[in-house]
Amino acid sequence: MKTEQKTIMQKSKLGLDFSKVAKAKETAQHIADGVQQFVNNYTTVAVERTLCRLIGIDGVDENSVPLPNVVVEAIHEIGRLPDGVLAFLGNAMIATGLSPQAIAEKIADGTIDITAYPAQSATNIAAVLKPFVDAAVERIRNNRKGREDMIAKIGEGAKPYIYVIVATGNIYEDVVQAQAAARQGADIIAVIRTTGQSLLDYVPYGATTEGFGGTFATQENFRIMRKALDEVGLEVGRYIRLCNYCSGLCMPEIAAMGALEGLDVMLNDALYGILFRDINMQRTLVDQYFSRMINGFAGVIINTGEDNYLTTADAFEEAHTVLASDLINEQLALLAGIPEEQMGLGHAFEMDPELKNGFLYELAQAQMTREIFPKAPLKYMPPTKFMTGNVFRGHIQNALFNEIAIWTGQGIQLLGMLTEAVHTPFMSDRFLAIENAKYIFNNMQNIGDEVEFKSGGLIQKRAQGVLDEALVLLEKVEKEGLFSALEKGFFANVKRPKTGGKGLGGVVEKSANYLNPFVELMNCNTAHR
Repeated sequence: MKTEQKTIMQKSKLGLDFSKVAKAKETAQHIADGVQQFVNNYTTVAVERTLCRLIGIDGVDENSVPLPNVVVEAIHEIGRLPDGVLAFLGNAMIATGLSPQAIAEKIADGTIDITAYPAQSATNIAAVLKPFVDAAVERIRNNRKGREDMIAKIGEGAKPYIYVIVATGNIYEDVVQAQAAARQGADIIAVIRTTGQSLLDYVPYGATTEGFGGTFATQENFRIMRKALDEVGLEVGRYIRLCNYCSGLCMPEIAAMGALEGLDVMLNDALYGILFRDINMQRTLVDQYFSRMINGFAGVIINTGEDNYLTTADAFEEAHTVLASDLINEQLALLAGIPEEQMGLGHAFEMDPELKNGFLYELAQAQMTREIFPKAPLKYMPPTKFMTGNVFRGHIQNALFNEIAIWTGQGIQLLGMLTEAVHTPFMSDRFLAIENAKYIFNNMQNIGDEVEFKSGGLIQKRAQGVLDEALVLLEKVEKEGLFSALEKGFFANVKRPKTGGKGLGGVVEKSANYLNPFVELMNCNTAHR
């Protein structure tokens, strides 16, 4: 699948050479194409569980094991998953006349063997599955339309969207905090996941009230929070977006759950799980394709995680790796059918405050990212690495971060908290962060239109240098291939083996009979909405 590249024709405040930008994007496309050649031939247990969820399988067995896991494991443990779960479910539906949910329940109680039924024709299997496939597609399409209609009716906040987090561990307490944040001025509420959920190879079920450092991502929790934000949105007269995390071992499942329940934003990076959670790269790169396809179709903005690179690598020295990763993430997202307008590509305000002219370097990089990705609602992350617990200095660091955001036209502003490095934010901390951002966004609203950068000055030279280094890195990655580049630690100074990490056992090569009708229906490169 090819994505056409077009030379960017625009005037650069930074004096960027857009022929280099075009070359960088072309190189990143070649890297992504190499990955896609691998991805097209493989599926994973998470992808297959996602297909179960999309056609209506939900709930848990008597041991609280999710039924999608039960169904997929019944096939995977005997080595039959290369044909795909839908082939076996379709056979069983024809043989028994039962729904996918009923079949899953019978697999769970041991009364049927889903692999024992005679193989039916692909045509018959597609026909019996079609009503369930169509119902899922229609539900997601209706959720997207509902969001668009609500925004048309009551409006939404101006960009940069003010993005804050809730992380109590209890979904009902999260609702209280989320609604309070919306009333204070937040535009996006991110419900942080409980620590370690990305390493679970299943999705917990139902509403949850206990979590450490966050709240479990479950479909019921998504439903509860979506309802709460719709209510407060009508109250404040502004649509409030809901964000969660489809990363980790259940990346596509969580994307599907979010699409089914009307989420608006998803953390959905192609490389984050590999680098920072040691999830096998083959597993992650297959999973990210289907998860992004779902998010693209659902109208969900994806956020990428390049800001995390700067927690393990120096923000001044390694800025080019952030840009190179953004370019690769962009191309992988395009292959999955995500338009540029839904790409919250990530970068961060993470230079050492003791660095002379650090603000100017940060400004250069933020403006560079804006110019290279002109349509993307860029996600700009706050200072965290050098927050010390000094709340007064921290509030100033966050103010400088907010100034650059409005100056350079960022799209999504995850607000910094003055109590970063001290404790999980209080509602009062969140209020002060929102007040800080709103004050600066209002008072400096048009500064980007009024101020030009000195020709050949520090800011221009910094941006041009980062672009040059990113292009060199991309050419090295193209030569190596992304898998080898990850093994050699090209990003974030982290090395990961291709056959190591978590989840490799859940990767299987597809057979010639493999079936996944959602690919044609949801990929925005081919789907007709």
